[in-house]
Amino acid sequence: MADNHLSDVTFASMNLAEPLQRGLNDAGFTHCTPIQANSLPLALAGRDVAGQAQTGTGKTAAFLLAAMHRLVSLPEPSGGNQPRVIVLAPTRELAIQIHKDAQLLGAHTGLRMGVVYGGTGYEQQKQMLAQGLDIVIGTPGRLIDYFKQKVFSLKSVQVMVLDEADRMFDLGFIKDIR
Repeated sequence: MADNHLSDVTFASMNLAEPLQRGLNDAGFTHCTPIQANSLPLALAGRDVAGQAQTGTGKTAAFLLAAMHRLVSLPEPSGGNQPRVIVLAPTRELAIQIHKDAQLLGAHTGLRMGVVYGGTGYEQQKQMLAQGLDIVIGTPGRLIDYFKQKVFSLKSVQVMVLDEADRMFDLGFIKDIR
């Protein structure tokens, strides 16, 4: 490969759902990074994955693609207003960035995605969550707040992602996340 940060593994070889392939094409992604090449096959097979790599190596795309593939490949359970994927991020900036990446990669999936975080838009975010999302991306504090208020349920969750879990634990969210 000309780009030394990419592997020889193509996204096309991963047998991802067609709407995700279209999202990858829109983003201009053809080849996996090493973390994607190593983690995607496991995640797509339904295995739990703990990945560690430097910033900018494609971890976010790896977990988003695996989660979205699962959602578009499996029928939606009854009670379809509840989240099926929850992504926790330690900061609002990271949650917002993950949401942007999810919108890009999942643009053709029809999945409902939203982001919730502290410091702004409390009622607006609460209403969006109550109306129903397939994928919820957010910070622990705000998500836990809404969960305790029964704005959403965890009963339909099929995929849980802890992005930068070590940072969340350092920030004191370990008890709440358990």
